[in-house]
Amino acid sequence: MSDVKLAVIFYSMGGTNYQMAKWAEEGAKAAGAEVRVLKVQELAPESVIAGNEGWKATVEATKDVPVATSEDLEWADAIIFSVPTRFGAMPSQMKQFLDIQGGLWANGKTVNKVVSAMSSAQNPHGGQEATLLSLYTSMMHWGAIIATPGYTDPVLFGAGGNPYGTSVTVGQDGKMVEDVEDAVKHQAKRTVTVAEWVKKGNQ
Repeated sequence: MSDVKLAVIFYSMGGTNYQMAKWAEEGAKAAGAEVRVLKVQELAPESVIAGNEGWKATVEATKDVPVATSEDLEWADAIIFSVPTRFGAMPSQMKQFLDIQGGLWANGKTVNKVVSAMSSAQNPHGGQEATLLSLYTSMMHWGAIIATPGYTDPVLFGAGGNPYGTSVTVGQDGKMVEDVEDAVKHQAKRTVTVAEWVKKGNQ
């Protein structure tokens, strides 16, 4: 059994990336990892959230999920990020979380963390891949080891075949169009496996 510590860090407005984070938790636990599911701090005004029923419902559904901290990143051997796309890049909430980790980065605490990411958008070509690449750019600066799913399992094709990370289209009804549960779980297991290799190699 693995002794990998995994942080699954998400931002979710409509619930999609929260659900993906929970699937990643299941997949990682099945691979033997110790998992923390964490959200990033919400930056939007409460008045704006209150005017959107889906957003308000997600805030309520995730109210007991801990907010991710620098300590969580330091604890983790591996990190899976789950974010919606905002004009082809990660949301400002996730960007701020990454931006305030300068202290960890300066002390070499982000080096060799194994990272992977997942995304969603309202259109099949709504920026999912660009969002993942933008997040991975930050990870390169961290000295992290990026573990994408590539085409390592046939289950990925049924989920849309995104080699950068599992991504899903969300319809106007707020529901996922593609069935990505198995692809998310595979990506989580792969991330844990790579982290296990890195951890053993460093011992």
